[in-house]
Amino acid sequence: MRISDIQRCEVRPGQLVEWTFSKATIAAAAALPPDPRPPAYIQESHIRTARSVREDGLFVPTWLGTAFDLPGRADLDALERALRGWTLRHETLRSGFRWTGDDMHRFTLRENDVSLRREVIGDFVDTEALVRYLQNRFDVAADALGWPNLIYAAVVRDESTSVYMAFDHTNVDAYSLQRIPDEIHELYTAGVMGRPVIGPPAGSYVDFCQQERANADGIDDTHRIVARWREFIGRCDGRLPEFPVDLGLRPGDVLPAQKLVCEPLVDADAAAAFEARCRPYGGSLVGILAATSLIVHELGGQPVYRTVVPFHTRLKSAWSDSVGWYVGGAPIEVPAARDFDGALNTVRAELRANRSLARIPLARVLSLLGTDFRPTSPDMYSIVSYVDARSLPGSARWTEKKAYGLIRVSYGDQVCAWVNRLHEGLWFACRYPDTDIAYKNVRRYVERLRDLILSAPARDAFESRNWHSRQVTSLPPSRAGADAESHPTPVHMT
Repeated sequence: MRISDIQRCEVRPGQLVEWTFSKATIAAAAALPPDPRPPAYIQESHIRTARSVREDGLFVPTWLGTAFDLPGRADLDALERALRGWTLRHETLRSGFRWTGDDMHRFTLRENDVSLRREVIGDFVDTEALVRYLQNRFDVAADALGWPNLIYAAVVRDESTSVYMAFDHTNVDAYSLQRIPDEIHELYTAGVMGRPVIGPPAGSYVDFCQQERANADGIDDTHRIVARWREFIGRCDGRLPEFPVDLGLRPGDVLPAQKLVCEPLVDADAAAAFEARCRPYGGSLVGILAATSLIVHELGGQPVYRTVVPFHTRLKSAWSDSVGWYVGGAPIEVPAARDFDGALNTVRAELRANRSLARIPLARVLSLLGTDFRPTSPDMYSIVSYVDARSLPGSARWTEKKAYGLIRVSYGDQVCAWVNRLHEGLWFACRYPDTDIAYKNVRRYVERLRDLILSAPARDAFESRNWHSRQVTSLPPSRAGADAESHPTPVHMT
């Protein structure tokens, strides 16, 4: 889907309705005994980071969500049944965590104990007021340190109904979000028409957490994966990698506010040509990372581009339709190349050599390294993510349904960029620190990335333009709008 924030996902006025877990459901959860299945390392790290940042006096909302339209004025009873049925299908949504001292323990509701409470909030005639309300409401209802930590809403109009769903990150990744519009639409339509929806059950992310943690706990500090991370972090001066361009930040600064840029990158024909150019090396993921290595060398002058590449961990078919946070990271190192082909070759080799490292959670690796990575930012490192979403159910109608993947842009000192291939082309989104220098360099990165994607299909075009010798002397205007703020190998929002 197009990645956006709540301000840019085509919010329109109407009557606002909300669904949250009922008081009876919350009471049932309070009486539950511990679930012996532990949190995933990525879940625990996320929650501990949120707690650490909160203790430092800063509230940093980090929820993810989705927005999409249903046709006409929705039947709210049918929509409520669809939302509840979808929630019951995915066990992680009825599971949460409690603290006992410094230890986290899971609890999980039975399906029969889950019910939704519907509340009509009222009519909104002003779009800006509705956007402010939704963001503030989601900040509280989908808080990493609270439970329940999800909320559903609908803005009802005669011609259409917009559905909004927000979750703490512990429950979802980008792939999870991108499946939601089609699944809810199918459940809702079946409910209106009075027909059953029959399909295989979704795998439980809670079960996956238990399996992944058992595997991770089975390694020690002599494992080859730990050794590879030790070498990588050592070459990053004992830190995890940042985006290697000037962001206008100084050591010791308070955590800065962030802005978002989101826009079309290139159209479908250009995306297809770029994929064809990169296919001998592994496809567009390799191409995006190779292009990034060349561009950041031009902008920042670093001799080696080091980054952590996010990969899905849905290694069994049982997890294909499951909602959860199935993401790991693999380190790569790309020395400055003379040309695009050289960068492609290096990235392909690095991904082949290191992708398996994503199967062991980084939080487990860091604990074995014995390094004090005290979480002071919601992002442990910068990322550049690529996913081809065209094969997902309903993706051909995402634009028609005004479907978006939502991210909360609040505070952070890293650059996190996402390139999604959609039926209409490549879509770009990026969170970055709100400084003038970061804005200029991120803007330059976007423009150079677009230029390279367009020129790369002609094998020698990049070299003939003397890319490395060109000096950046001014900030070029965006050709795609103002800056406003694959499966089977997808990479995801982290």
